[in-house]
Amino acid sequence: MGKLVYGDSADKTKMPEIDKNSFVPIYHQLFKHFEKLINTGELAPGDMLPTEMDFSEQLGISRMTVRRVISELAAAGMVYTVKGKGTFVSEPKLDEITFNLNQNLEDPELAGEVSTNLLECRIVKTDERVSRRLGIATGTRCLFCRIVTKNNNIPMLYKTIYSLYTKRAPVIENQLKDMSLTSIALQHSKNNPSRTKRVLMSSGARYDEPEVLQIEPGAPVFFMTETVYDSGNKTIAWGKSIYRGDKYRFVSYSGWNLEALKKAEEEYDNA
Repeated sequence: MGKLVYGDSADKTKMPEIDKNSFVPIYHQLFKHFEKLINTGELAPGDMLPTEMDFSEQLGISRMTVRRVISELAAAGMVYTVKGKGTFVSEPKLDEITFNLNQNLEDPELAGEVSTNLLECRIVKTDERVSRRLGIATGTRCLFCRIVTKNNNIPMLYKTIYSLYTKRAPVIENQLKDMSLTSIALQHSKNNPSRTKRVLMSSGARYDEPEVLQIEPGAPVFFMTETVYDSGNKTIAWGKSIYRGDKYRFVSYSGWNLEALKKAEEEYDNA
């Protein structure tokens, strides 16, 4: 299954020093300790962590605290537990692709002033397509917004949003500096957002997209649909985002020690 890295023969990986007087919770100190060991490779995939009893006896902490640490490491995908055998370091999921849209959907060339402008915002009656997306009856009133984001006054991103309109809250343009579909849903729906589904595709610019983004009809774009659900899996908002294909690139990182990888890539790009 894997080698036990703690015990009499373990010298490179030791129990952490816990500061019980620190404002930082004990479980978080432990989590950061093991996160560092896994990220740096001092704990390799298949290595076994100490047992709950070892943790408790050697560090003088409760087993409940230990369980919380293991649970959070497991939630982060760093460890897994085999009943009756122990807790082991996971293999990095190198084949999974996850995009952080706030950080990795970026223009590789432009770095200037970013502005968000509200092109349109009004209450509309849903047609059959939008009604199907929101799971409501055709003709139901909902909030409709069109938003464009610019960098150095160059249109980069065009968003169209539909949201349930149950709070009847006014939409104020100066609140749209950091606008997202979830924030609109939170402001205007009685149901709080719980999860989001995003689907990314490639497409050609059509409808009013060429005019808004100042590109040729049919020019390549990234097309992303976004659906926001509440805790009961009820759809409360839906929208689409059109990213200019000549201004964006998608970057995804997988595995451990990602900060070192990103730093090395930046140094290579700047060389």
